[in-house]
Amino acid sequence: MLSTLQRSTRYLSAISAARGLHKSALDVVERPAPEETVTSSFGRFIQSVQPRHLSPTVLQRSKRMVLDSIGVGLLGSTTDVFELALQHCQHMYAPDDVSFVYGRQGVKLSPTLSAFVNGVAAHSMDFDDTWHPATHPSGAVLPALLAITDMLHNNSKPSGLDFLTAFNVGIEIQGRLMRFSNEAHNIPKRFHPPSVVGTMGSAAACARLLSLDRSQCSNALAIAASLAGAPMANAATQSKPLHIGNASRLGLEAALLASRGLEASPLVLDAVPGVAGFSAFYEDYAPNPIASLEEHEHSFLIETQDIAFKRFPAHLGMHWIADAAAIVHKTLVGLKGGSISPNLVQDILLRVPLSKYINRPFPETEHQARHSFQFNACTALLDGEVSVQSFHPDALQRPELLGLLSRVRVEHPHDNPANFNIMYGEVEVTLASGDVLRGRCDTFYGHWRNPLSQESLQKKFRSNAGAVLSNERVERLIEAVEGLDRLDDCKPLLAQLQ
Repeated sequence: MLSTLQRSTRYLSAISAARGLHKSALDVVERPAPEETVTSSFGRFIQSVQPRHLSPTVLQRSKRMVLDSIGVGLLGSTTDVFELALQHCQHMYAPDDVSFVYGRQGVKLSPTLSAFVNGVAAHSMDFDDTWHPATHPSGAVLPALLAITDMLHNNSKPSGLDFLTAFNVGIEIQGRLMRFSNEAHNIPKRFHPPSVVGTMGSAAACARLLSLDRSQCSNALAIAASLAGAPMANAATQSKPLHIGNASRLGLEAALLASRGLEASPLVLDAVPGVAGFSAFYEDYAPNPIASLEEHEHSFLIETQDIAFKRFPAHLGMHWIADAAAIVHKTLVGLKGGSISPNLVQDILLRVPLSKYINRPFPETEHQARHSFQFNACTALLDGEVSVQSFHPDALQRPELLGLLSRVRVEHPHDNPANFNIMYGEVEVTLASGDVLRGRCDTFYGHWRNPLSQESLQKKFRSNAGAVLSNERVERLIEAVEGLDRLDDCKPLLAQLQ
């Protein structure tokens, strides 16, 4: 039986030649390619990014993403879907206690399985961050980076700056790829974006943290492209969180395979006639090379566009309609006082974007409810807000909620496209008395145009992480993440997670 140290050494030996036993990013020398392609430019970008390229804005925003993602992952470790994924990994694979598992002190798995189950946890309640074009950027990247960091010997842990550099590389790659398609700007119809760009982002981040050379970084992306993709048919089911888990795991797998010397298409990101690379995912895919980091003042997309953090665990589109309904709730309470009775309401009209998979009149499960305009609007009408408790089975079956759901109609105005950057939510309630009340939300609190304050973000984190950790460990995690860019290594962060 292999000891823990032997298992960890086995993983390290697979990559030690490629990264010089955690050679600092400052020591890596770029190898110029004879011909620049889109794919090779991405490899160059991944390999050449340095901590000095992270502006104070990038550092602050990415640390907020890390904190929020850890919090939703810890809360997600209390869910049934996480437990099923963890049991599967423990029962189907040989014990391999190398990397930690959210919310399970003393439990460890292989690095790739750790990335998988922690990725599942991050998306198990659809509580993780969202960007534009639409994807969940952090959940696909952070679990893989934490798994690698835990895998490395104590004297080889990356610095906090190296960790954040790799994290931002993974976020940037996702954003760049999605901006090469107009189709990607809208709420998806065919496949779940994190299962595609998230896998690529995870591969890029892992390649960066492993200090792979330029060619290996390009190969990691090309390998990841062969491991990417999941259909939207599994939205609003227990299988949707697997998309994030697989993105994190398979991106790590791709980077490890590339570190061993596995090669793949050198044109996977290029738009070449007759070559179906990444263009297979987007019909209007039109890529551009990534310019040298020294050529632009703002090197990272996150510099100019913030991230959306959710206040309650549901599809991002639900936040517009919930805030609009909360406005009506406040007016109703002022008019009628006390609780809201369905008998007061004659008709409820929702004006929302046209998107079939989030138009669910009578959701039967928590996962369907998280993807239902109707449910979230009626919950906010009743309670004035939507919360973690709103999706409890008992809450789903409240008679007063079902009564309101039976009164809902939906319209899809032409000026309200399925696009997180320009959509709105509107609720119009006609009372039995004939009075009409309206609420509208153009930008909810938490959207990248109206980001959560640090106080609100930490309040969310304390609530989520406090579900499984002591108050002392929660506060130490906040301290570790806030000071991540100043840590000589990531041991203080890992210490609070296991």
